[in-house]
Amino acid sequence: MFTPPYPIATPRLVLRPFTEADLDDLHAFHSLPEVARYLYWDARTREETKAALDRKIACASLEEDGDVLSVAAAPAGGGPVIGDLTLFLRSREHRQGEIGFVFNPAYQGRGLATEAAREILRIGFEGLGLHRIHGNCDARNTSSARLMERLGMRLEARLVENEFFAGAWSDELVFAMLAREWRAGAASVQPPA
Repeated sequence: MFTPPYPIATPRLVLRPFTEADLDDLHAFHSLPEVARYLYWDARTREETKAALDRKIACASLEEDGDVLSVAAAPAGGGPVIGDLTLFLRSREHRQGEIGFVFNPAYQGRGLATEAAREILRIGFEGLGLHRIHGNCDARNTSSARLMERLGMRLEARLVENEFFAGAWSDELVFAMLAREWRAGAASVQPPA
């Protein structure tokens, strides 16, 4: 069983497991139609957010294929949960994972989602020893696509009219990164000795 060494501090954030105390913070952005626009759920009621939070609390470690690690992101020094990140263990045998992220739009445009998602990649590659991590998004979700590009993930595929989503056929973009690409990127941002 793998559990990250919480809390994980970045320059501006703290990543940690979700707790019951996060309900109001999570609902503040899970209830927004613009947040749910490209997700597989509609804007959530408080009860739906509570049910989702209960599932997230139960997803604190990875062991078997299909397990999900749910991670809350909050500002360093205190403040509300502003990000909801996931790492899916897709195949232990093939060392495959998938990343996901949802952020409060009130905190967008500051690089916080990139900072948090980079740590989820680090957990996958350095903590779990994954070989490949991918992320998918609706092609109309340019914010998510740009985030994955900023992370150094490369566009592997555009699946044309892959899903019937929100009443229309939509294209899906698949981004991915290999462990060797992660190591090369991590080495290139290390400060000189």
